Amino acid sequence: MGSLRPRSGGATEPDARTRILDAAEKLFAGGGYEATPTAEIARLAQVPKGLVFHYFPRKIDVLVALIDERTLVEEVPEVEAVPGDAAKSLSRLARRLPLRASPAMRRILFREADTHGSVRDRLGRLNGEIVRRARFALELALPTRRGDAARLEVAAVTFAAVLLHQENLCQLTGHHIDPDAVAELIAHALG
Repeated sequence: MGSLRPRSGGATEPDARTRILDAAEKLFAGGGYEATPTAEIARLAQVPKGLVFHYFPRKIDVLVALIDERTLVEEVPEVEAVPGDAAKSLSRLARRLPLRASPAMRRILFREADTHGSVRDRLGRLNGEIVRRARFALELALPTRRGDAARLEVAAVTFAAVLLHQENLCQLTGHHIDPDAVAELIAHALG
């Protein structure tokens, strides 16, 4: 996030760049990138339109800054696996989805991934990280299945797809997929 400047009375308010990003986040999440004019971002941020272009020469630069600064795919090596219990291992993974982003940024990620490369790249990194963690959790939970790498890879990819689809489906319809039920189904399929 941006810096804060002192307000009268000792409180602080976000600087102009931060207000621009805050406004863009709200507007892009609500109506989408394409439907949001730069003038509307400036109005909501309470800055002159020229100041938006001072910080972000093109509107796409606002979206790229939001993705770069307000979404984080955590790439940490540890995975909490439960030996002998693939379902519990995957359930734990689902509860620790490696995406750090506000609900608005999650909407932006899923809405804009089809049309903007930087958004697609971030979502691709998230998918890759979930697949990596799921595969590793399954290998730890089911060490006797390590020789069956192809099936573990398919299980990990399927689990990642469901988790990511769940995020998208929830944003579109409000319908939730129970990740524990998916974990049980995948564990059952692996035997």
